[in-house]
Amino acid sequence: MKHGKKYTDSLKLIDRLTQYDPDQAIALVKQTAKAKFDETIEISVRLGVDPRHADQQVRGAVVLPNGTGKTVRVLVFAKGDKAKEAEAAGADYVGAEEYVQKIQKENWFEFDACVATPDMMGVVGRLGRVLGPKGLMPNPKSGTVSMDVAKAINDIKAGKVEYRVDKTAIIHCPIGRKSFEDQKLLENLTTLMDAINKAKPAAAKGTYLRSVVLSSTMGPGIKVNPLKF
Repeated sequence: MKHGKKYTDSLKLIDRLTQYDPDQAIALVKQTAKAKFDETIEISVRLGVDPRHADQQVRGAVVLPNGTGKTVRVLVFAKGDKAKEAEAAGADYVGAEEYVQKIQKENWFEFDACVATPDMMGVVGRLGRVLGPKGLMPNPKSGTVSMDVAKAINDIKAGKVEYRVDKTAIIHCPIGRKSFEDQKLLENLTTLMDAINKAKPAAAKGTYLRSVVLSSTMGPGIKVNPLKF
């Protein structure tokens, strides 16, 4: 696989055999983010779990203290007073059946997160096949199925991220942007890793944090010492 000059230059800054401390890795990942846009900084964590077993699933959500640097558009499925509450809290779109129709018939996905009140899940459930694969299906575990729609919206707008282990036992999650100060990225990283540690399934055996890799959108991966978490 051929890489561009910027990527190749970035590789020269990294010792591929070294597991860096979190603060060193953050400084390096910003150095290796050479694209002209404000690259997203992402963490990839390989866990010692078997995702094929229901009792070894790792999933949850956490509000990053310094946000993600992304403006998030929120769709809320609610009626009556809860719809008014959602509008007051700053939801970008609020409605019920009309948005189900819009998504089904127009393939409309002009939103980044979806919240629903419990009474609306019968309606929203019809969208499971299209929202599920995109990671947009409201879920009580991640706080997106709730009667407290204002809190759900505020958390999402403030920088709430969902993490979920994939079929290869890896979690991928953004922790901010290249433009963030090092300390703010470190705080976000620490908060996310604390949440992943707390979500360790009782059925998981052996080493839980197998590997941790930090990268930017266009840059190479930088190994982080998992023992630091």
